[in-house]
Amino acid sequence: MEYIIGIILLISFFGLAYYCIKGHNLMVGFLLITLLWTIIPLGGTLFVSQGFLESNPVLNFGKDNTLIAALNKIYQSAPEGWGTTLVNVCWGAWFGRVLMDTGIASTLIRKTVELGGDKPFVTVALLNTVTALIFTAMTGAGPVIAIGVIVLPILMSLGIPKSIALFTFMGSVAAGIYLNPVNFAQYRAFFVAPDQLADFNLGWYASHWGYAALIIMLISTTLLSAFYLKRAKTVHAWAAQTRGAASEQKNAPFYTLILPVVPVILKIWLDFSVIGGFVIAGFLALFLCGRMKGNFKENCQLVNKLYYDGVVDTAPLVGFLLTLPMFNAVAALASPYFKVILGNVMPRSEIVVCIVFAVLLCMGLFRGPMTLVGCGAATLGVLSNVASFSVPFLYAVFVIPTITVNIGCCITQSWVAWGLAYTKVESKDFLKLSIPNAYLTGILQYVAVFIMLGGLGATWFLK
Repeated sequence: MEYIIGIILLISFFGLAYYCIKGHNLMVGFLLITLLWTIIPLGGTLFVSQGFLESNPVLNFGKDNTLIAALNKIYQSAPEGWGTTLVNVCWGAWFGRVLMDTGIASTLIRKTVELGGDKPFVTVALLNTVTALIFTAMTGAGPVIAIGVIVLPILMSLGIPKSIALFTFMGSVAAGIYLNPVNFAQYRAFFVAPDQLADFNLGWYASHWGYAALIIMLISTTLLSAFYLKRAKTVHAWAAQTRGAASEQKNAPFYTLILPVVPVILKIWLDFSVIGGFVIAGFLALFLCGRMKGNFKENCQLVNKLYYDGVVDTAPLVGFLLTLPMFNAVAALASPYFKVILGNVMPRSEIVVCIVFAVLLCMGLFRGPMTLVGCGAATLGVLSNVASFSVPFLYAVFVIPTITVNIGCCITQSWVAWGLAYTKVESKDFLKLSIPNAYLTGILQYVAVFIMLGGLGATWFLK
C-alpha cells in the first residue's frame, strides 16, 4: 500500500510543478500541497504494513510523538521559526529603498557609464560588475525595477539590442544575489533551522564557494553578452545624448558609493549582524546625502515611508515564506513514501548529483522541481533523506538552479517579466539568450561545487 500512496504523492508533486509553471500564486499553492501532504501520509498509516511504520518513526504516533505535536510543528513551529529570516528580508528591503532614495545606486550607474565611454562592451562589463555589487545588498522586485529603469535605457542608447540589454542586466542581478545576506538567510532556512549549524554562515559560505559562484556567473554573462553583441553588430549613435541627460541629475557624494557593500563586508569579514549592517549603512546614507535635514518628525516620517515602501516590495515574498516552512516540515511525513518509490533512483554520490543536476538545469525554469522558489523543496526533501550529504554541498546544488536558472534566466521571475514588458522583448527572444547562459554558468558552477564542497561529509562542521 505504501507504493500506491507514494505514487499518489509523486503525482501531486508533479501537479505542484505544473501549478508553478502556469504562474499561479505560490503562497496558495504551497498551502494547498501542505494540506494534501498532511492528509495523505497520515491517512496512509491506517493501511500500510507494520514493518513500514516501524522503520519510519516519523509516522509512529504515541506518547512521545503525538499527532497533535506533529501537526503543531507543521502549522505553528515551522512558520514561527522563519521569523529571523523575515526580519532580515524587511530590513534589507528598507536598505534597498534608502539606496534608491538617496541617489547612491543611480550615481554608481552613471559614473560607471562615464568610465566606459563609447565602447559598448566595456560599458556592459562595467555595468554588470556594478550591478552585481549593488545586488549583494539590495533585493526584491522594487530595487531591481528601480535600477533597471536606469541601466536598460543606457544600454539600449548605446545601440545594444534590447534583448541583449535585458539578458545581461538580469544575469548580473542574479550574480550579485549569490552573496546577498537576505537571500542567503532565506535559502539557508530550507536546509537548517535558524538556530542550528551556526558554522554555516555567510562568511564561511562566501569564502568556500560564494565568491566563486558570483564570479563565474558574472564572467559567463559578460562573455556571452560580448558574443551576442559581436553577432548583432551594434551601433551606438545615441550614447552622447543619454549621458548628457544623465549628467543633469544630482549625484550622491563620492564617499557614499561604498555604502551598498558595507553590510556584506561587515558580515563576511567580521560576522557582524546583517540587520546592524543595514541600519548603520542606511542611516549613514541618509545623513551623508542630506536626506535628514528636516525636523525630528519629518525625519521619522521619511524613515517610516522608506520602510513601508520596502516591505510592500517584499510582501509577496513574505507570504510565500510563511507557507514554505509548513511545506518543508510536512515533507518529513511524505519522505518515507517517496523513499519507497525513488530511494533506488535518487543519486547517492556527490559527483553523480552534480552531473544529474547539471544535465537537468532546464528543470529549474518555470518554477520546476530543481528550484527552491518553485517546488524544489520537495526534491530536496527526497534527496536529503536517501543519502548523507553535507549541508553546504546540498545548499550549493539547489541554489544554482534557484539563482542562475530561475532568478537570472526564467520569464516566470517577477522582475524578468517586468523587464520583458518594459523593453518590449519577446519571451522566446530572451530565452534564446538566457538558456545557453544557464547551462554554461550552471555547469561551471557545479564543477566548482564538486571541487570546493565535495567530500565534506555530514559532520563537516565538527572538523
